[in-house]
Amino acid sequence: MTSIAPHITAFLQQRLPLERGASPYTCDSYADTFRLLFVFAGERLGLSPSALHLEHIDAPLVLAFLEHIETHRGNRISTRNVRLAAIKSFMRFAEYRVPSALDQIHHVLAIPVKRTDSQLVPYLTIEEMQAILDVPDPTTREGCRDRAMLYVGFAAGLRVSELVGLRIHELTFHPTASILVRGKGRRERALPLWTETVSALRAWLAVRGAAQATELFLNNKGEPLSRWGFQYILRKHVEAAAQHCPSLRNKRISPHVLRHSCAVTILQATQDIRKVSLWLGHASVQTTEIYTRVDPSEKIEAINKITPPSLRKGRFRPPDRLMAALKAST
Repeated sequence: MTSIAPHITAFLQQRLPLERGASPYTCDSYADTFRLLFVFAGERLGLSPSALHLEHIDAPLVLAFLEHIETHRGNRISTRNVRLAAIKSFMRFAEYRVPSALDQIHHVLAIPVKRTDSQLVPYLTIEEMQAILDVPDPTTREGCRDRAMLYVGFAAGLRVSELVGLRIHELTFHPTASILVRGKGRRERALPLWTETVSALRAWLAVRGAAQATELFLNNKGEPLSRWGFQYILRKHVEAAAQHCPSLRNKRISPHVLRHSCAVTILQATQDIRKVSLWLGHASVQTTEIYTRVDPSEKIEAINKITPPSLRKGRFRPPDRLMAALKAST
């Protein structure tokens, strides 16, 4: 039997950050997957997580775990597939370190991802986004911070990890206002800022105060704001905005919805999917094509260019009621 602890430690501390160059967010996401998996396996096998062995994590247990997070934790299929991807990544790492478990590892690697419906991405209209931006009180320190975060998150189309990871030295006002974003896959991109975004950022910087942390956005303790902290801030302001904008009540709004909203806004303004891809920092334009299904502009343009088949003219005349009644009685 092979203790799993040293292998999972090497995977999370060396393989992911050093060899693969994974972002801190990816490392945290993978670590959370294994935390859930080991708690589930320990309860199922009657062992403490530290007593688990690699041989315990076989295909039947992994399948049971995936079913558990869907049925008991209420996770979506997409989350289930992300958890499976993390487990498979570790198994590919372990197959070279523990050849004796090769057969078991290959059974886990053979577990297929679960197909899900391809739904339209959720997004906010300009009116809905305006309602949310109007909630923070600009006369308070928290209000200045929240308004600036919401504006930057929407205007720049940032992932939540990119937003909370922004540093002061990555913000430039001269000669052109812009921010340097370190995105997924360690890809950097420079984004220009709207005048309104600059105003919101200047108001926040005026009250931010000195702090040891270099991150742009801080919590009340002067420490970097976490992604969970921003999620709480967004949810709080959405609930307040919904009182004046009823359409927000029917939408499930997460930090990533701000990113989707930015993408749809840019696509509607430019009609160029390549510009949207560059703005969001996608590695491939194919990833960005999901927004073309949301925006009807191109479809309307196609309809206007097509000459549809003509219909024969005519008008429906209902049958005489008396004759219809007699026919029905025969």
